[in-house]
Amino acid sequence: MLYLAGVVAFALAILISVSLHEAGHMLTAKRFGMKVTKYFVGFGPTLWSFRRGETEYGVKGIPLGGFCKIVGMTPQDDDVEPADQPRAMWRFPLWQRTVVMSAGSITHFLLAIVTLWFAAIFMGLPNPALEGPQPAYVNVTNCVIVGATATNRDCIPGDPASPAQQAGLQNDDKITAVNGVPVATYTDLVNEIRKLPAGSRVPINYERDGAAQQVNVNLATVQRPPVSDPDGPVSAVSALGVSGPIPPPGVPVMLKHNPIEAFPATAKFTGDLAVNTVHSLQRIPQKVPALWDAITGEPRDADTPISVVGASRLGGEAVEHSAWEVFVLLFVSLNFFIGVFNLLPLLPLDGGHIAIAWFERLRSWFAARLGRPDPGHVDYFKLMPVTYAVILIGGAFTLLTITADIINPITLF
Repeated sequence: MLYLAGVVAFALAILISVSLHEAGHMLTAKRFGMKVTKYFVGFGPTLWSFRRGETEYGVKGIPLGGFCKIVGMTPQDDDVEPADQPRAMWRFPLWQRTVVMSAGSITHFLLAIVTLWFAAIFMGLPNPALEGPQPAYVNVTNCVIVGATATNRDCIPGDPASPAQQAGLQNDDKITAVNGVPVATYTDLVNEIRKLPAGSRVPINYERDGAAQQVNVNLATVQRPPVSDPDGPVSAVSALGVSGPIPPPGVPVMLKHNPIEAFPATAKFTGDLAVNTVHSLQRIPQKVPALWDAITGEPRDADTPISVVGASRLGGEAVEHSAWEVFVLLFVSLNFFIGVFNLLPLLPLDGGHIAIAWFERLRSWFAARLGRPDPGHVDYFKLMPVTYAVILIGGAFTLLTITADIINPITLF
């Protein structure tokens, strides 16, 4: 029941945030004097609605988002009444149209930032002391994943046992040397292990509860790309059967702040989140094959994209295991991702409309400087093939992620 409640709660939180996205468009449009005729939560048949002023508000039967109807978003809109022509969106100044079209993403960013500020006070944010290279404290895994794909998955029958576990290493042990070579960080540990011939037997020096110890380990042989190039060629290398880096014993993973300290902590986390979101978007094409593999029977790689379905399932797991920090940070990350994604300069996304509006302004500016006639507005009808292509690719990717999240979901616990 807790799991189901968590799934519903997370899905509802995303529905509310998407509805607020549309409210951002609506409120800014109304503030500038544009005419907004509809604001609905959901799609499909209308379940309930009412009219206030010139706008109809309501709820539709399919709770998968929301929309608002702003009159005359493009010059080609042919459903604008003559009396409404002066209030058509495309007639308003460029900066006002930019504010209206970006208001949805700004709403997602504000939701994420405000949530992070409260989280910094009451729940804590990831401890900055754990950023950067960390000492080689390790968790011992139950197995090693031989293949180079889906290395973040759980163990399955047939996976070789972990050499570290067989040798008696334990969680929170600090590895200090491999085959006589000192290692200062977890990255050093991985590099030294992979330098050794596949399947070597080597001495491992480690500290446990402050006491220095040594053990001989028969390393496993796995297929991995170079540490410095995760997309590089795969080759046979040695593996110890540990994961990390993990926090040193006694160092908290999450750090709480007072209301004043929460501001810089939130700003720093937001900056890191922005960088990671951009990197995630860049990696999406590389992860499509792994999604397909997960659907066709291969283990699911935890580093593959997820849909709202998958995120809701993870939210359910977080509630089931009382891991509220996971629930909150997942909500924040998804809002930030949606905000950035919607600003991509592609139709029919908000960023596409913004890009066209600014392109029109720049084109008119250059024409005026060259003494040429104003080329006028972009013909949206000529862009329809590109728009349909974006919709088709986006729809196919969404279907792929939803299918993977139903058939072979990512799990946290």
